[in-house]
Amino acid sequence: MAKRERVTTESVAAEAQAPGFEGQLATLERIVRELERGDLPLERSLELFEQGVRLSRECQERLNEAERRIEVLLRSGDGATTTTLQFGADELEAEAAVDGDEDESVF
Repeated sequence: MAKRERVTTESVAAEAQAPGFEGQLATLERIVRELERGDLPLERSLELFEQGVRLSRECQERLNEAERRIEVLLRSGDGATTTTLQFGADELEAEAAVDGDEDESVF
């Protein structure tokens, strides 16, 4: 059985300082798992929830910035955004079947 790692204020602060979207997302996922267990005192739950909301907003902003950068790169000469690849329903269903139950997204 895997050992559950308790989320502490110090571990959250250290991980949140880690550069990169992936580090912040991993921290957010650990916070969510800790809150879902439901065995925390109210004050600790609120503290983790606040940190989770902050990390969620930071991650969303990073995703928005990445999307803006991609749109700039995909603009055609006349300024219109071009799409280089479109997924049809078949491709999306095939991708979902490959991913299976591995998706444990917190969003």
